[in-house]
Amino acid sequence: MNIYESSEDYLERILMLNKEGKKVRSIDLAKSFNYSRASISRAINNLADNGYIDIIDGILTLTAKGKEIAEKMLKRHTILSNFFIHLGVSKETAIDDACKIEHDLSDETFDKIVELLKEKNYI
Repeated sequence: MNIYESSEDYLERILMLNKEGKKVRSIDLAKSFNYSRASISRAINNLADNGYIDIIDGILTLTAKGKEIAEKMLKRHTILSNFFIHLGVSKETAIDDACKIEHDLSDETFDKIVELLKEKNYI
């Protein structure tokens, strides 16, 4: 399965909700995105079918493969958001923009951004 941007977002959101101490169900994920449960049902099943999540008693749990992607997306989102905020972008815009580019930015470019931020002691 090619992992799509929306799937990466679902995995990232499951991780974020887990970090808040929540056991995540499909309905929780739908509410957090303000989507109907039906609209994410197929995506959730595809993620499970392809080994990114397990669904046990209605609880969505990241597999090792899913967690790796979720952590990568969350790291990119956090670093890019903070970078944009440091540049003077409003928090809301920085978060929105980070979400848009975190999926498409090459590892090489992201690594160079991180390298620059470390060099400047921003992270």
